[in-house]
Amino acid sequence: MLTFEPITAENAGRLKPYYENCNYRLCEYAVGTKVMWDDHLKSSFAEVAGCLVVLNRVEEGIFFDMPVPGENGDVDAALTAIEEYCTKKGMHPEIWVVPAEQTARLCSRYSRVTITNERIWRDYLYRAADMAAFAGRRYSGQRNHINKFRKLYPQARFTELTMADADRIEAFWRRYEVEFQKTSPMALWELETAKGMFRLLDRGWFCAGGLEDEGRLLALCLAEKCGDTLVIHAEKALYSCPGAYPTLVQAFAARFGAECRWINREDDAQDKGLRTSKLQYLPAELGSKIHFAVGSELDDLDAVPALKTERLVLDELTEDDKAAYNALCLDDERNRWWGYDYREDLQGEWTEDYFLEVARRDFDDRLAVNFAVRLEGRLIGEAVLYNLDWRGGAELGCRIAPAYAGHGYGTEAFAAAAEWALYRLGLDRVVAKCYKENQASFRMLSSCMRRSGQDEIFFYFIKTV
Repeated sequence: MLTFEPITAENAGRLKPYYENCNYRLCEYAVGTKVMWDDHLKSSFAEVAGCLVVLNRVEEGIFFDMPVPGENGDVDAALTAIEEYCTKKGMHPEIWVVPAEQTARLCSRYSRVTITNERIWRDYLYRAADMAAFAGRRYSGQRNHINKFRKLYPQARFTELTMADADRIEAFWRRYEVEFQKTSPMALWELETAKGMFRLLDRGWFCAGGLEDEGRLLALCLAEKCGDTLVIHAEKALYSCPGAYPTLVQAFAARFGAECRWINREDDAQDKGLRTSKLQYLPAELGSKIHFAVGSELDDLDAVPALKTERLVLDELTEDDKAAYNALCLDDERNRWWGYDYREDLQGEWTEDYFLEVARRDFDDRLAVNFAVRLEGRLIGEAVLYNLDWRGGAELGCRIAPAYAGHGYGTEAFAAAAEWALYRLGLDRVVAKCYKENQASFRMLSSCMRRSGQDEIFFYFIKTV
């Protein structure tokens, strides 16, 4: 299973090889964004199948970035790792800030998914060549502002910035704060994080530059090259210097955007002033950040259904089943073949309600369906559809109490649950496995399904429509 490590300023360099060749064009696929927004995103990362996988923990829940492939990276394998991680953790996969170019891949992968694409989070994408030239009538306003700046500051020039310029950068921040008018917590926080980013110039992740006049900085900008996109992380100019912003935008694009096709000036954070400003530079497009909330066929169920066979009924577990169900779940000999030890997940003291509550919670979250297997009304076992793969498949298991073993009840219950899952619920496939030493399970599964493989521990089976 994926193991995640929190992203910090100390280890963020491990993300750079992935992002520097990433053409997703969105600002979230950049080292600077992960470091700058650490307090909000609480991002962590893992590497699998030659891809970078990022998990974000925000107030709304847990969301994954689209996997970013390195050289020979397998995005589909990385998505499978995300799905398996979510199944083990008991949560639905949610992949956010998916670039529009990747939506076809996810739409074809998932049959049950909710998609949102909100305007407020879209990035402003400009053609780098347009920003470097400001050519044509449509950019006459920007050129006029630049001409005004040049008249006021004829000696001003664009200069690249490094850590050697730390004192001049800090002096700029002191002058900038004197003129800074915004008082909202978000604006104050953004200013502090922007200052912090310039203190990381020695990491080699960013390019930076500013407008200099008579030895002092009037404006500065910090960005990161990600594939064919130059992502602008911080862009500030003194309010007392008319025309400094468009002058900085053009000069920065000319110096650092020559090898890029796009310049991403990030979203507008729902700020009306920022939106107006970003639109005035005439974005070529707004980069969609599409959110995929993955569901499953279980989402269609209102309740655990009742299934009938020649001798059995499979239906919902009830309070009256508690004693028999606890005996089944606490049978260590049976559980050895079930492959699960409840003690590994138990939090606090065990109570007689524990197993029933777990089964009900898993169904409420649409992560599993636990069927009570009944003979003449008595609970004699259970069949469980679980381990969703989020792509039309799930695993099926069945266990029968020792007193009722050897009469074919397990085979009968398993076959009924598998038929229901495929032909009523609508799954594409049902899979199962058994320990190689468990001959009874091997015979049962062989009678209902076909072999699909084996490893050192298990035989694997599959049943498809």
